[in-house]
Amino acid sequence: MELADYFRILRQRGWLIILLAVLTAGAAFGYSKMQEPVYKSTARMLITSRPDFGQTQAAQALLRDYAEWMRSSLRARAVIDEMGLDMSPPQLLGDVTIAASTSTSVIMIEVENTNLDVANDIARAWGNTLIRWRNEENAGLRKEDHIDAQFVDDPTGGLDRPRAMINTAAGAVFGALLGVILIFVLEWIESGIVRRAEDVERYLDIPVIGSIPNQ
Repeated sequence: MELADYFRILRQRGWLIILLAVLTAGAAFGYSKMQEPVYKSTARMLITSRPDFGQTQAAQALLRDYAEWMRSSLRARAVIDEMGLDMSPPQLLGDVTIAASTSTSVIMIEVENTNLDVANDIARAWGNTLIRWRNEENAGLRKEDHIDAQFVDDPTGGLDRPRAMINTAAGAVFGALLGVILIFVLEWIESGIVRRAEDVERYLDIPVIGSIPNQ
């Protein structure tokens, strides 16, 4: 097939691409709107120590241990009891992600919930468990050996999913690609069918000098 043939096919059947793109985009948008919104809140905890290289390095080395300490079911139970949540520790842990930064002295707490205010409150309560624990540990240490935990800022968040616009755009692209495939499949199926004089000229590359009229 020549380039002109592709343009001809797209010109004749391009409406299929548009139709399928609109249908799949609409389906993706409708599906997104039917989903229950899930919000994500993020809190950042800064781990600080006295400003000397050795103590700072020690605090950074402990970040992963602190993150593991925070990921335990005991901490989840403490947050559940504090907030009066109607869920089990494993359920709550399934909505929480805690990770230690590899380049800074920061621990990230991410919480998913269908209510943004609740997600923020859970992130704040979880961070407070670390603050209270460090305060208890520091009580038995010299001041210069303290390792403190504090919030970098208030927990903040927004809608995490569904992302209706992204889903709609992806649906439109998928529909358009499906339409392109479909029109070329149809063209391939019909490639052996000769209906018009133009088809004879195109496939045989010879002029048509006459035709039998329909009865």
